[in-house]
Amino acid sequence: MKANRDHARITDKRWFVPKRWLRPLRAVALSILLGLSVGSSAAHAICTPTSTSQPRPHVYLIRGLLSVFYSGMDEIAAKLQQQGINATVHHPLAWPHLAEKVAAKYKSGRVRTIILVGHSAGAAAVTSMAARLGELGVPVKLVIGLDPIWHTAASGHVGRFVNYYISNGAGMAVDRSRQFSGVLQNIDVKKIPDIGHFNIDTNQTLQQRMIWEIRAAIYADCNAAPTSPVSTLQIGAGSVKSPDGGRLARRLSGVLPPRPPLEGAERRVPVPAP
Repeated sequence: MKANRDHARITDKRWFVPKRWLRPLRAVALSILLGLSVGSSAAHAICTPTSTSQPRPHVYLIRGLLSVFYSGMDEIAAKLQQQGINATVHHPLAWPHLAEKVAAKYKSGRVRTIILVGHSAGAAAVTSMAARLGELGVPVKLVIGLDPIWHTAASGHVGRFVNYYISNGAGMAVDRSRQFSGVLQNIDVKKIPDIGHFNIDTNQTLQQRMIWEIRAAIYADCNAAPTSPVSTLQIGAGSVKSPDGGRLARRLSGVLPPRPPLEGAERRVPVPAP
């Protein structure tokens, strides 16, 4: 019995915590739990309204003309939906009606952040759709094109336009129109192994990169400082424009992983419009 009491006394002394330490330890534990909670929720839904009546981000994905051959837009939409981001897939010939519908939703306050993604003929469609939304007074946060098969020029009230194309194939770079004042990037992905026009939308490296771009755009729009100056900053690999003078990069570093690199991709800056 004495040995048991001595063992209990030793054990109690080993794990004894002074009362003056309890408050700091509780604060540390609470910070860790909150950090885990925020990180987990951010991984699934970066900007989730607190009620269904609040405006929501929406990603509109447009397939190529021969939809039966293209499944990448559906795959990306499914991945975005799993992360709590509203995403829908459409046929390229439907873009005029879709533009009117999106404009009505934006003006009624049902949609806040608008992102357009298109492949092949769908890439040309999102370019035309962004221009039409600009005519209707509706801003587009981000446009992503995948190997557009027609010559197009970026237009409209677009924050950022990223075009991934294969220069030695059917795809084309996107030019800048006089009406375009956003950031335009043409990225040649011809050196990515085994990539082609019919599988560029299903390439997992590109899909990861696009999903990162989409999540970053949504997060930036939800947390943008409305009166901050525009500056250039590094987010992962590559330079982008930020509306908050560099604070966005620091916020993203705690919410998103680094932007997935594109091995072998070449960046081309289009010639400005005369």
